[in-house]
Amino acid sequence: MADYHAPVKDALFTLRHIGMLDELAKTERFAHADEETVATVLTEQGRFMQEVFGPTNAIGDREGLTWSPEGVTTPSVFKDAYRKFVEAGWQGLNASPDFGGAGFPEAVFTCAAEFMTAANGALTMCPGLTTGAIEALQVWGSEEQKERYLRKLVTGEWTGTMNLTEPQAGSDVGLSTTKAEPQPDGTYKITGTKIFISFGEHDLAENIIHLVLARLPEAPAGTKGISLFIVPKFLVNDDGTLGERNDVRCVSIEHKMGIHASPTCVLSYGDEGGATGYLVGNENEGMRAMFTMMNSARLAVGVQGVAISDAAYQKALAYSQERIQGSEVGGNSREPVAIIQHPDVRRMLLFMRSHIEACRSLLVFNAAALDLSRALDGDDAEHWREVCELLTPISKAWCTDVGVEITSTAVQVFGGMGYIEESGVAQHFRDMRIAPIYEGTNGIQAMDLVGRKLPMRMGGVFADFLGRMRSVDADLAGAGEEFAQIRANLTAAIDALEGSANWIMTNGLADPRQALAGATPFLRMFGTVVGGWLMARQALAARDELAAGDLPADEVAYLNAKITTARYYAAQHLPQAAGLVASVQAGDADLYAVDGDSLASV
Repeated sequence: MADYHAPVKDALFTLRHIGMLDELAKTERFAHADEETVATVLTEQGRFMQEVFGPTNAIGDREGLTWSPEGVTTPSVFKDAYRKFVEAGWQGLNASPDFGGAGFPEAVFTCAAEFMTAANGALTMCPGLTTGAIEALQVWGSEEQKERYLRKLVTGEWTGTMNLTEPQAGSDVGLSTTKAEPQPDGTYKITGTKIFISFGEHDLAENIIHLVLARLPEAPAGTKGISLFIVPKFLVNDDGTLGERNDVRCVSIEHKMGIHASPTCVLSYGDEGGATGYLVGNENEGMRAMFTMMNSARLAVGVQGVAISDAAYQKALAYSQERIQGSEVGGNSREPVAIIQHPDVRRMLLFMRSHIEACRSLLVFNAAALDLSRALDGDDAEHWREVCELLTPISKAWCTDVGVEITSTAVQVFGGMGYIEESGVAQHFRDMRIAPIYEGTNGIQAMDLVGRKLPMRMGGVFADFLGRMRSVDADLAGAGEEFAQIRANLTAAIDALEGSANWIMTNGLADPRQALAGATPFLRMFGTVVGGWLMARQALAARDELAAGDLPADEVAYLNAKITTARYYAAQHLPQAAGLVASVQAGDADLYAVDGDSLASV
């Protein structure tokens, strides 16, 4: 079984040419994030994840979790790994320096989060949720709340959660019924049940800071009547020490298809009269605050797509080089060869590698847009905020849909051995399958894209982004015959995307169901095209580095492979964008032509 190896080299290439690292380092906010410093940080963080988190992944999957009324016991190897994680200070990599963080850009953190997730996706859920809690409190917490909670969250000594989902509500958060009763001392008594709370209870940290959506008395119906509350597992005294246990309990954990070592908890608030909670921000504005955390989480889930895919790909590549089976097609010898010599195995490997690079580029570019929206001012900041808003549903949904396909393909490379747990690749497939469901299912992301993001600025944000993608055409034209197919197929794909978007915006105004019926194939088309544009940019950057000359042989091979991978993607996957036009524009008639009962086959 191949050990995970953090792709630091490719991450740095992506940050240089896609993540606008030089531009970020010129801002006051990220002046410390020069390439040399970032390379040092990612090299060390990648090594740490390989050596500390990586060896616990399969063990955690096998051991799983133990629930009791007293709490949840995590796999035996997790405690030492998490302790070392806290001691190394990795939790605060992108957190504000005002509270002990390192303040690195989200683009850099995205690469670090990929290494961590690929090494152990289940354990990473714990610091991942803490990162979201930190971001929410940095923006929405009072000064007193920041001082009381943020420093321990930033170190990782305490962990955080996000409490949205309830049994009767699912993704419709507006149906939430958890109650918050005001108390004379300014606190609130929280009562209700939350489900699917990752790391809602565990034994890795001394306190857990729950961020909980709840409804005040007489609050408006729906999402307009939801507020956000801090509900710590242990109350925190004025001097920062831990006080009495709060009235929140984990009453069960879910038995899941994958991420067996990540406790997915049912939390009950108020069984003994009410958990003490503290209002974050203003009353009835909880969804605004929670979306700070959710948008971060959506990018993080997209990172799961590329991270777990790369872990599976590395295993598949190693196996394809070791497994001897079948003679070489078209060769003179009948001696068996490594299966990597067979055309269909090469096809599967290139499919995986090209899409991993495309997804990594999208996530880094999206994160860099978020960074620039925070580091710049005025119209420049607004421009990048719009880009970030437009791309977030694509980053989350496309990268996780593709992640499921990649991990499935990795199993296929192994053949029958891939279906055997001892190979290790099956775990990646199981762990990956939750990601298209997390943080708003991918269908919800598609509806967000066509319903909220395309109409931004009357379609102007989308039009501007199309112009950004088309601007690469001149460079492709000047790059010669080697780039001709990339240029032609990218132009055709952008044209197909533009035509489909115009159809959605025209027909969706008349009947929203027309737009929503084609939302998922449209998101797939958008992701495929953005991926092709970013792959073309990577190929051009590789060409420029090659032209500079005086490179070692391994660097030349790496850069040539970049160009080949981009050319493969353009030739075999960009044409699929035009193939999705009919699905986008099919409308809703057939979807509603048959009632539910008639869909049954018996």
